[in-house]
Amino acid sequence: MLHQALQQLPLVAILRGVQPDDVEAVADSLYHEGFRVIEVPLNSPQALESIARLARRMPADALIGAGTVLSADAVRDVQVAGGRLIVMPHADVAVIRVAKARGMACVPGAATPTEAFAALQAGADALKLFPAELVTPPVVKAMRAVLPRELKLLPVGGITPDTMAPYRKAGAAGFGLGSALYAPGMTADEVGRRARAFAEAWQHG
Repeated sequence: MLHQALQQLPLVAILRGVQPDDVEAVADSLYHEGFRVIEVPLNSPQALESIARLARRMPADALIGAGTVLSADAVRDVQVAGGRLIVMPHADVAVIRVAKARGMACVPGAATPTEAFAALQAGADALKLFPAELVTPPVVKAMRAVLPRELKLLPVGGITPDTMAPYRKAGAAGFGLGSALYAPGMTADEVGRRARAFAEAWQHG
């Protein structure tokens, strides 16, 4: 399900800090611009309520889930809320295995080959290269040389439309987008404009 959702546009919207009353309009704008993967980090206000609202509202081809998932209990809570995607800042293999046992897509964080291979062995569907400020394009290129070719590497952290190209050249298959795409208080229209800029940068990169 993750790979299908990323096929149209391999960009993940990270709605950190979003409020439940705002999340639907923001997600509608993102969907209109081609985004099909949306995560609400669990350290956002009433994150599970936002996930539940999106799970009820969004079309079937949208993959909705949570970021900053740190425990097996949190995986269960996200699934109960209707989420189908688990995104982690780290490579805790126990959490990965629980997510996969529950039939969910899982994208753990990794910054080294050791973490990457451990996550992959535990069943990761793709890898979040985090923080991208640390995992620079030359590092991505080096990791790409030893990781399975089909494994999607998604840098996350400080990514803007202008910084995507070097990562793509190094082997990134997409990106997770945070504050350059969405920050609390932004209108849905502003998020839509930013989403369009990212989508165009990807399509023309």
